[in-house]
Amino acid sequence: MARLQPYFPKNHGRERAEDRRVLSGIIFVNRNGLRRRDGLGEYGPAKAL
Repeated sequence: MARLQPYFPKNHGRERAEDRRVLSGIIFVNRNGLRRRDGLGEYGPAKAL
């Protein structure tokens, strides 16, 4: 995660979803061939995936 940290967007006043959780959700969706909106809620909002 430390190597990926520079590529994550900065917080500009709004609270953001946890980067590690969102990244895990992206990997889950891609591995299983799902659409973003079909991702599990525990990975954060579908817009973030």
